[in-house]
Amino acid sequence: MDLGSGRRGVDMGPSAIRIAGVAEKLRSLGHTVQDEGDIPAKAPELQKIRNDKLRYLPEIVRVCTLLGNKIERILHHHGFPLVLGGDHSVAIGTIGGVALYCEKVHKKLGVLWVDAHGDFNTEVTTPSGNIHGMPLAVAIGLGAIELTSIGGDHRKVDPKNVVMIATRDLDEGERRNIRKHGVNVFSMEDIDKYGMARTITRALSKLRQVDMVHVSLDLDATDPSVAPGVGTPVKGGLNYREAHLIMETVHGHGIMTSMDVVEVNPILDDRNQSAEFAVELIQSAFGKKIF
Repeated sequence: MDLGSGRRGVDMGPSAIRIAGVAEKLRSLGHTVQDEGDIPAKAPELQKIRNDKLRYLPEIVRVCTLLGNKIERILHHHGFPLVLGGDHSVAIGTIGGVALYCEKVHKKLGVLWVDAHGDFNTEVTTPSGNIHGMPLAVAIGLGAIELTSIGGDHRKVDPKNVVMIATRDLDEGERRNIRKHGVNVFSMEDIDKYGMARTITRALSKLRQVDMVHVSLDLDATDPSVAPGVGTPVKGGLNYREAHLIMETVHGHGIMTSMDVVEVNPILDDRNQSAEFAVELIQSAFGKKIF
């Protein structure tokens, strides 16, 4: 799905990640992998924009609702849902599904948001109307009811159990919302000052009190020199080893219970190198070690 973004192409991201061998490389680590295929989304050319502040809202709601229901079923059957996007609006469905499961089994959810952007806009603050800039706000209960009700009429995650890392590009409205609600932010400035090892350890310490952790990886968290094929590239991002250290540390803490990987755009890529890098990061999150 690329309906949530302002640039075409990320709808081909899942295919690119599959071509880069995600299933085979996870199996090589000893995991059992079942590819459940794509949830189809209508192309933007087949739809009308009814609200410029919530572009393609009905179709995004439909797709994310289907996704959320599938996620809840996978968790109910003790599986690990790994979702390949698509633009970051798919996280509304992923987190909605995880939260629905948590609600049923009385567990507390935390979110690690690895992204250059805050994705903390609402229809009131958005400068673009693109819903891929809203999923984290939706997760804490802000924004249009059509989005916040996916996965149930309850707040999906407490803001104090949300950790953002590698942040470097925020709109002013997002800054206000993030400060107001007390979300934990570890920006690229923090990583520059304190180093990645210390920063990711501090970040994960904020999630000690939760039962399940959803990791949402937007590949634009990394620098465009490492991953040029992303939906909204921003200079000054994670380098190759910093990105891997986040994923290696997440695995080492044993806290990740679901994951989505989004915003791979093959149109902007060079010989699928960004999708291949995404697969490498997934491998690190699932236990691949240097030694």
